[in-house]
Amino acid sequence: MKILRTLVAILTFTMSLTAFGQDITGQWNGLLNIPGSPLRLAINITKTDQGYTSTLDSPDQGAYDIPVDTTLFMGSTIKLTVVKLGIQYKGEFADDSFKGTFIQGGMTLPLDFSKDKIEKTAVKRPQEPQKPYPYLAEDVSFQNVDANISLAGTLTMPKEQGKYPAVVLITGSGPQDRNEEIVGHKPFLIISDYLTKNGIAVLRFDDRGIGQSTGDFASATSVDFASDVKSAVAYLKTRKEIDVTKIGLVGHSEGGMIAPMVAVESKDIDFIVLMAGPGISGDKLLSLQGKLIEKASGISEAKIKRSGEIRDEMIAMTLASKDINSLKADLRTYLTEEFQNTESRALLPLGITEEQFISMQINFMATPWMANFLKHDPAIVLEKVDCAVLAINGEKDLQVPPKENLTAIDFALKKQGNKKVTVMEFPNLNHLFQECETGSPNEYGTIEETFSPVVLTEMTNWILKQVQ
Repeated sequence: MKILRTLVAILTFTMSLTAFGQDITGQWNGLLNIPGSPLRLAINITKTDQGYTSTLDSPDQGAYDIPVDTTLFMGSTIKLTVVKLGIQYKGEFADDSFKGTFIQGGMTLPLDFSKDKIEKTAVKRPQEPQKPYPYLAEDVSFQNVDANISLAGTLTMPKEQGKYPAVVLITGSGPQDRNEEIVGHKPFLIISDYLTKNGIAVLRFDDRGIGQSTGDFASATSVDFASDVKSAVAYLKTRKEIDVTKIGLVGHSEGGMIAPMVAVESKDIDFIVLMAGPGISGDKLLSLQGKLIEKASGISEAKIKRSGEIRDEMIAMTLASKDINSLKADLRTYLTEEFQNTESRALLPLGITEEQFISMQINFMATPWMANFLKHDPAIVLEKVDCAVLAINGEKDLQVPPKENLTAIDFALKKQGNKKVTVMEFPNLNHLFQECETGSPNEYGTIEETFSPVVLTEMTNWILKQVQ
């Protein structure tokens, strides 16, 4: 699944091209027009004895000089492939520019590169707080000793001297920075701002291997991320401004699965908030979310049924596999045979070849994270949680549907007698807790609201009651 996977993630690629004798070295700039959140990209090409190499910049994501993979240039056509992320780019070189198409995960967008600098029109995010803040905001770093990595984040606290209750914010799945930024929204910045203004200290941090944090994100599982959260809690306990008896966890999406894992293993956790956290096992959630998102996207019932059958078979193969490399080979064999079927070939997104689609599916499914996620049953962990819990969901959440997940969370928490459980479903909100029309992820970037003020108020009031 990768519940909250960023729509555009960036790697680099090696370029080997000769464009009719043109000098293609230097920086090429483009604007990827993601609805509601355009993204600037830049290719930096240099010539070597073997051809060309390049790096990719994504200024709006704070990513620069990222070294890269493969490129094919034939005639006037350039084809770039970032297999690990399912990214494809195909463009034609003419009039000193590359004019082409960017493809990732079924999303197809025009993307042109030229030597001209790109100025991006700012998107409207009216909730985003502006400096100077009426509280302290300190950039901090702390160690996960067991993993031998350094994690970087921001700690916000009221200015007045004292000991404050505190929370650690836990991001959703996919590579996330400390603000959990997605399509121009920074929900964790909004949440930390609101909580801190109400007397609660907040620590939010970049995922391992992301932003200023070290480590390898790609090889990590939810268990590793839970270890990082425990390190964050340990860091808070070293701060004289923090009341160590009143430390809580606030997790979104996958973070709502990780928070109970940490709470069960640590007596330092006083309460947890699960924002759109899973309550059913990963295999069931991935299957359900796929069908709901396809339906909201207007896909026919026949295609939804066939797509679901293929997805469920890949899930079953992943659950049964004990070796990632063998799984990759098995998935390739299965999908290659499957796409001999005309009905299955009709599922290919426009502009994506069979081989490209197969590679995307393999690299989505055959990862340590996915294997761990599909096998994980949150209910088993939730049954062991004995601290206070607030579980919240949006009515129109298609990624972690509220009916199935809130019911499962409530049942599991109360099974062993936990009576400190509050469950709330908010009408008309999506997975990001935005007011929405359909709940489809395609809407996220087009909505001005970053996070529902109603949810901010309810969540803050609940936390304040726990720390009285």
